[in-house]
Amino acid sequence: MFALKKLVGSLLMPLPLLGLFTLLALFSAFKGRKFSLVIACLGLSTLLAISTPFVANLILKNNEPATLSFHPSKHPELDKIVVLGCDINPNPALSANNQLGNCALTRLVEGVKLAKHYPKSQLIVSGGGYENITNSSLMHQTAIDLGIDKNRLIQNPYAMDTAQEAALLAPKLVDFKVALVTSVLHMPRAQSLFSVEGITSIPAATDFHNFAAFPLHKQFVPNAQALLAVTQYCHEMIGTAWIAVRRWLDPEAL
Repeated sequence: MFALKKLVGSLLMPLPLLGLFTLLALFSAFKGRKFSLVIACLGLSTLLAISTPFVANLILKNNEPATLSFHPSKHPELDKIVVLGCDINPNPALSANNQLGNCALTRLVEGVKLAKHYPKSQLIVSGGGYENITNSSLMHQTAIDLGIDKNRLIQNPYAMDTAQEAALLAPKLVDFKVALVTSVLHMPRAQSLFSVEGITSIPAATDFHNFAAFPLHKQFVPNAQALLAVTQYCHEMIGTAWIAVRRWLDPEAL
């Protein structure tokens, strides 16, 4: 069920969805259905448009509020810092930090920064993985390499998604002052799932985008970074919709 959910979710992302949509339309066109050419052009045009910094900025600018970043001046004390898992690139020949993807590394840097600002706090690194390498183990080793005492670190290696992270970590977090570190687009969904488990968290968002800062000559040129950001946004929209459906079917779910 978990693998099926991930497969369906992946296929609904902009690149595979619009790509398959266009491929089917073109295949149909070869059979003489001219209308499919219009559909194919629409699919390709949409894909190219959402890959431009200009359109990406229109989509994301109201979904990455700076208020979700963490401000130490507002929080004199902190008990727990939770860094949620993200992308990894397992390769035992490389150091731990070089096996973390950009998203995971960005989150961990924020967590380590907060851990150094709050020396009495506990740093919890979360996330499962594959090929016998977990997100949490790579973050754990990288945090140690960055100067965090291993006695302050806790791993949560068995969670494969945010709902599992919240459920497994709840016993360690309830009644503590918790900073939740994750990507800004993911923060609303993550806080919602942790809240269901009885955890009140302080957002410490990372991974912000500002495509409006791109120079004009790059605003309308398709860009892989812009497409990735829009894909992350779509992932969160689908994840939020899935949670809403689950809660509608079963108010006790998620």
